Amino acid sequence: MDIAYREAARWLMEHDGFLILTHKRPDGDTIGCAVALCHALRSQGKTAWLLPNEDATTLFTPYLGGVLAPADFVPAHVVAVDIASQGLFPKSAEGYRDKVELCIDHHPSNEGYAQYNCVEADKAACGEIICALIKEWGPLTPQTALPLYVAVSTDTGCFMYSNTSPNTHRVAAELMDTGIDAAAVNKRHFRTKSYVRLRLEGRIMETMELHDEGRIALASITLADMEELHAREEDAEDIAAFTGQLEGVQTAVTIREVAPGECKLSVRTGAELNASKVCALLGGGGHAAASGCTVMGSVADAKAAIMGAIRQVQDNG
Repeated sequence: MDIAYREAARWLMEHDGFLILTHKRPDGDTIGCAVALCHALRSQGKTAWLLPNEDATTLFTPYLGGVLAPADFVPAHVVAVDIASQGLFPKSAEGYRDKVELCIDHHPSNEGYAQYNCVEADKAACGEIICALIKEWGPLTPQTALPLYVAVSTDTGCFMYSNTSPNTHRVAAELMDTGIDAAAVNKRHFRTKSYVRLRLEGRIMETMELHDEGRIALASITLADMEELHAREEDAEDIAAFTGQLEGVQTAVTIREVAPGECKLSVRTGAELNASKVCALLGGGGHAAASGCTVMGSVADAKAAIMGAIRQVQDNG
């Protein structure tokens, strides 16, 4: 059943004993939303925890203090945030595939797998929805505002991506009005790079493929690259944003070999191509300007598959 955020807020107040799920390879939006919702529920006298996510990197773990569920916690209700499909559940959440009662999300490709689905595809970040929901219970506090700022800022590339809307800026201003240190968040997530990260970006430039007179860029990071450069997952965080910075690129594809025979792809596009349609052909989805999918096979297989999908969408208009 599809519901609005006000209905979701009422449902949450009518229940207790929540376990909140985040998606595989969690980013700032899913982590920020989950942490903020957890704190907000606790402020209303509810019991709420986050399911520990084995994929979480040290970039986001500082926000998780005191919110991770103990091993013996048995939830009465399960909530998913920023998770468009059950295929995006981390391994730790596999046992909850058919137990999610409420899903709060902003992806137009959301599969409606929960009993109640609160999906607002016009929002740049799920954090915008969670912010409105929390305000149904009372004023924002710094404890909820900080993770929500992480959510909206990271999912919009520090408000530079095309998905950024006037509402995104209004939400960010409300969050900043609580007195949070937004500058520190921006520095941590957008103005600080490890030496290894810079080397990864250099490797991408060395191996990048350009198509259609430079309008399409294919970048790849292999397991061998990660091992050779001694790179950790946090060094590759949001690496997909890098390729699109090249002048003239309208469609940027980043391929991450995440396991032998498995590649994760991120596709970011301009107005001339719908990224969600491209990724849907390969079993993925997301937004018109930013989507993702997984291809089973080598990096070469992934390149061939994504270029085939791009050509198919181009040919079909």
